[in-house]
Amino acid sequence: MTAATGKRLGKTLVQAGLITDDQMEEALAEAGDRSLATALVDKGFADDVAIARAVADQLGLTFVDLGIYEIDPNCATLLSIDLAHRYKVIPISLKGDELVVAMSDPANIFAIDDVRIVTGYEVRPVVATEKDLMATIDKFGAMRQDVGDLVEDLQEAVGSSDVDEDDDPDADDAEAPVAKLMNVIIGEAVRENAGDIYIEPQEKDMRIRYRVDGVCHEVVRSPKKLHRQLISRIKIASAMDIAEKRVPQDGRFGVMIHGSSVDFRVAVVPTVQGELCVMRLLRKDAILMSLADLGFLKEPMDALVGALEKPYGAILVTGPTGSGKSTTLYAAINETNEPTTNLITVEDPVEYRLEGLSQVQVNPKAGLTFASALRSILRQDPDTVMIGEIRDKETGTIAIEAALTGHLVLSTLHTNDAPSALTRLTEMGIEPFLSASALEVVVAQRLARRLCKECKEPYTPEAEALDRVGFPYEEGDIPQLFRAKGCKVCNDIGYKGRMGIHEVLVMDECLERLAVESASSEELQAAAIANGMTTLKQYGFAKVLRGDTSIEEILRVVV
Repeated sequence: MTAATGKRLGKTLVQAGLITDDQMEEALAEAGDRSLATALVDKGFADDVAIARAVADQLGLTFVDLGIYEIDPNCATLLSIDLAHRYKVIPISLKGDELVVAMSDPANIFAIDDVRIVTGYEVRPVVATEKDLMATIDKFGAMRQDVGDLVEDLQEAVGSSDVDEDDDPDADDAEAPVAKLMNVIIGEAVRENAGDIYIEPQEKDMRIRYRVDGVCHEVVRSPKKLHRQLISRIKIASAMDIAEKRVPQDGRFGVMIHGSSVDFRVAVVPTVQGELCVMRLLRKDAILMSLADLGFLKEPMDALVGALEKPYGAILVTGPTGSGKSTTLYAAINETNEPTTNLITVEDPVEYRLEGLSQVQVNPKAGLTFASALRSILRQDPDTVMIGEIRDKETGTIAIEAALTGHLVLSTLHTNDAPSALTRLTEMGIEPFLSASALEVVVAQRLARRLCKECKEPYTPEAEALDRVGFPYEEGDIPQLFRAKGCKVCNDIGYKGRMGIHEVLVMDECLERLAVESASSEELQAAAIANGMTTLKQYGFAKVLRGDTSIEEILRVVV
């Protein structure tokens, strides 16, 4: 920190009334290599957020909380790590021809000039805390540095730009740069607890993204010519045909990372820019969860456990792709998987391989469909049958009939809410009187991000805002809620981990009668609510009241 920079900031804070002249002089005298802001915070004279807000107010600029701001990764990587550290700046977005740059000292005209020259954009400064800036710079710099070094090595290994991209790297060379690049991508995904890895060819480069807690974010971009090399390596690991680039392929492979076994389900699809590869991470510890670990409230949990204790009937879990239906089914299996029972599953694909039960992988090319597998399974005298998904009339009919003839059937269905499962089965061609008699419980599910316990911020919302979203509260008694803030623990996102939001419909005589009469899903929902069913939105708001998540997150996943 230069003396001039510290004095300038100090005078700004004194003018704002945040500190006194004596406190400024004392902090400047003891700052040493630290910035004045850090010295003031360490001595307890001011809070870092208050300092940043005061600077923003005095200069007529905007304060930005980097913990919750959605930073554009393409902008964040425009500056070198050294330059970003030197000036404590990071570009966060592009607004037209202006680059929005977060700074701790926006009065530093030398920093603004250098950023303008390096990036070629006009700079619009905004103010952020020094702590958040350094954490964000480190976050975007670490992965870029590792992958950047490997990309350089890989470029040397595969040669100059005139190399034939169809040539494949040596599959036996475990130390090849392409293998190292793949290991870094996989290792970082496991470290960040990602659910999916996307390797996407673009027009001029290759983009790598992770889906963390249900939200995608870009990790790095690399030269387009490295795309074929990386895809070939992944195909070799997944036992795919590396010469076939015209049709979709599926495969899987497993690795040991930090003593834990992680399986990857790989899907490669040809696009106009090249082959898109998506790798889903399947952690074995995820399917060892119990129903209690999934975030069920007491009454819905009791209803589901009661249905699982019955020797017959059908239990359906509904929701969109990626809503955790399979995890809930496996948790239910863990409740029923006893040495005294015969449990068989039919899946496409078999994501997790478990001990103590028989798992069947469907193979349509060989004639092994859900329906044909189910017919054979029912001759094996199973106590419990899990069907990966009811997709057609034939599978649904066999499943419903099995539930009516002394088997406990667990399966999934794609509907938006629980009551719609009954109308969906009818639309498939299954007689409504059969499905109404067989169904015991329908669980509609979403996954919502959980607020980071280390940094979630309490606040009192405005009554108008609560009324607008339909949040329940007593008039004159507005509850204290929590919102995302961001810290090092959650990588400045404000959320860490996910939990289930559930809508549990328990079949009764009223609902059975309505289903037989072919009532609409709206009529079924009204009847279920009258009988005490908690809707997805109500369930989510209950989690907000408990401080587990935010209103914004519930509205994102439910509405």
